[in-house]
Amino acid sequence: MQDQINPIVIGIAGGTGSGKTTVANVILNRVGTEHIAFIPHDAYYKNLNALPRAQRDVINFDHPDSLESDLLVEHVQALQLFKPVEIPIYNFTTHSRTEETTHIDPQAVILVEGILVFAESKLRDLFDVKIFVDTPPDIRLIRRLKRDIEERGRSAESVILQYQTTVRPMHLEFVEPSKRHADVIIPEGGLNTVAMDMVVARIEALLTSH
Repeated sequence: MQDQINPIVIGIAGGTGSGKTTVANVILNRVGTEHIAFIPHDAYYKNLNALPRAQRDVINFDHPDSLESDLLVEHVQALQLFKPVEIPIYNFTTHSRTEETTHIDPQAVILVEGILVFAESKLRDLFDVKIFVDTPPDIRLIRRLKRDIEERGRSAESVILQYQTTVRPMHLEFVEPSKRHADVIIPEGGLNTVAMDMVVARIEALLTSH
């Protein structure tokens, strides 16, 4: 579509439980879902169906190698060319990819969210706007506990063990350093109404200019 201008690609990063999804939802609700193709990096965890369950349970899911980021790059590039994509659906209870996919149509804004989206240059280079959600570690841990117990069927002990052995070390190695690449840093995530007003206004201005 030669008469079309390339979509705006926005990345939202931050530690586990930082409020990235809340920020994404504020943008979706205020800018309008009809303008946005939303892609969570979490959907691109590598397919571990061939591994026994015991091996899946000990995979380091907080390392960049656990994600099929090349496929995410392909999908964003396809959306930039106004081609629809089918993104994976990942089952976090069984640590495996389902047979179903989610159909995503191209839109004026492509919104990508995930803890590691700024940690790799091949992903980082896709973004026109990079937002980092910065939230204290204690709040992030509490949110992680609540989410994994209620939504993913995990025990408190397993969540805490994973946090100590992989989540925190990988946050310090990959996620926190990636903050320096951000254009905007939002303390308190979607609850920071002043910051969200500014971000939404910027996105709306970009849409108008497009």
